[in-house]
Amino acid sequence: MAETAQLLHLNVKRVQALARAGKLPATRIGRKWLFPRDRIDLLLGAAGGAPAASGGGIELSARNQLRGRITALTTEGLMCEVRVDIGGQELVAIITRSSAERLGLRVGGEALAVVKSTEVMIGRG
Repeated sequence: MAETAQLLHLNVKRVQALARAGKLPATRIGRKWLFPRDRIDLLLGAAGGAPAASGGGIELSARNQLRGRITALTTEGLMCEVRVDIGGQELVAIITRSSAERLGLRVGGEALAVVKSTEVMIGRG
């Protein structure tokens, strides 16, 4: 489990909670969790099943680094909306137009989404 936590840049307890909730591919044998490396690599968007750590994330204090493919770029004025497919889930980020240009972002290209937040709020109605 520690290796999976390191690959995902998550705390071991968080990986365990995700596995229990069925949000990570895992098999429980007794008190041990086993994570199929190829399926974890697919979640991370590693090409050809190569380990995600090789050429993977960049060194940052943020633990949640998610690799994916850019599915859409919408530029308007000074801002750019970037849509990234990460393991079948869509992440949307708003960045400056100059940042998008400097990074050379393009539809179909790879991108690394870095999530750093102390809280996430969801509301309805």
